[in-house]
Amino acid sequence: MSSLERVPIRDGYGDGLLLAGRQNPSVVALCADLTESTRTELFAKAFPKRFVEIGVAEQNLATVASGLAAAGKIPFMTSYASFSPGRNWEQIRTTICYNNQPVKIIGSHAGISVGPDGATHQALEDIALMRVLPNMTVLVPCDHIEARKATLATLDHPGPVYLRLAREPTPVLTTESTPFKIGQAQVYKLGTDVSLVACGPLVYETLIAAEELALKKISARVINCHTIKPLDEATLLAAFQETGAVVTVEEHQMAGGLGGAIAELATQYAPVPIERVGVRDRYGESGPPEILLEHFHLKARDITAAAVRALKRKEA
Repeated sequence: MSSLERVPIRDGYGDGLLLAGRQNPSVVALCADLTESTRTELFAKAFPKRFVEIGVAEQNLATVASGLAAAGKIPFMTSYASFSPGRNWEQIRTTICYNNQPVKIIGSHAGISVGPDGATHQALEDIALMRVLPNMTVLVPCDHIEARKATLATLDHPGPVYLRLAREPTPVLTTESTPFKIGQAQVYKLGTDVSLVACGPLVYETLIAAEELALKKISARVINCHTIKPLDEATLLAAFQETGAVVTVEEHQMAGGLGGAIAELATQYAPVPIERVGVRDRYGESGPPEILLEHFHLKARDITAAAVRALKRKEA
């Protein structure tokens, strides 16, 4: 798998937004002074009259997007996740979600893999912030192909959507024929001993971990849970019941994100030992992305160790 092509996940959003603009003249795009970084520039160049540069004013970004949605448009609003939803959560809550407006909120440069920009730009809380909002759908694609599909899928999806994107080039795991549907998790590897449930760029590390576990004679099921809300309860609960142990994997705080959502589901319907791989109640740091993933214990070996711990609890 080390030979896989690497492409930034955010590139998939740029491609998808351009396609969405071509498919539907009601699509408009807004950005908070980060048009190139968020890959909104493709749309802006193709449809300049349907693009609004808001500037460094994220609260205004959300309220203008909500107004456009109320007027019948389909707005895609983009910024870094640290600033949207980090800075404008109240406006998203009150003007978008409370009114159930079909605004597509794109949080780019999420996670610690932003790298040298450091803690202020490394959104590690955004899934939790958005998952708690009524009417909100939360998507975390694993590569640029899935990001493009997710962007297009939001076009006809009712209500607000949060789409979380990473900055760094990420291994391309999926193909054009790989299924994608909002609310439907994908099982990438069958297994009977433990379920590894991941989202975003760390799906790659999770597949590597499954290979490492196979060498230990441990059969791991790998699930790409690209939709954090609503969860695919049928697929997940079947995995919990059939394997009896779970590891969640995310480039996000352990609290409130994918791990929190999985723990809530399992506690209610299928209690099993759960180990969570994520950021342990701390802020990010400045450094090369790969070094940061190692420093925060988000690599395949950390997932493997968590699976072994889950199995020990299962057998106790």
